[in-house]
Amino acid sequence: MTEHEDRQARYDRGMAVFNEVSGGQGQAVIDSLADVSPELAHQTIAWGFGEIYRRPQLVPRDRQLVTIGMLTALGGCEAQLRVHVNTSLNVGLTPAEIVEAMLQAAGYCGFPRALNATAVAKEVFAARGLLPVDTGE
Repeated sequence: MTEHEDRQARYDRGMAVFNEVSGGQGQAVIDSLADVSPELAHQTIAWGFGEIYRRPQLVPRDRQLVTIGMLTALGGCEAQLRVHVNTSLNVGLTPAEIVEAMLQAAGYCGFPRALNATAVAKEVFAARGLLPVDTGE
């Protein structure tokens, strides 16, 4: 296999994984970067999903919990958080579990970041008809 073929194979594997877990949002991510950094788009898919996301040590549901926590803590990642809240729902997390992960993060990264992340989750939940969230309380 040539280097180009291997590169394309990793990308194809990654896109298959990303489309499976994101509900087909993969092309929109690629398109958003096409005119400025197609290489970043390629690496996001080939490495992030073709290599890392498909590793068997964590199931997609657990990977999404980790991702939600990190994006919440980082702050300023609303576009990525929107994709990953949707993906989290696609891989079996409930709205209440997503909200709880963001609440958990508040103690480590601060309330402003948790509030911003929760606002993104609320947008996604509303778009998917999942409000109000039943937190079991």
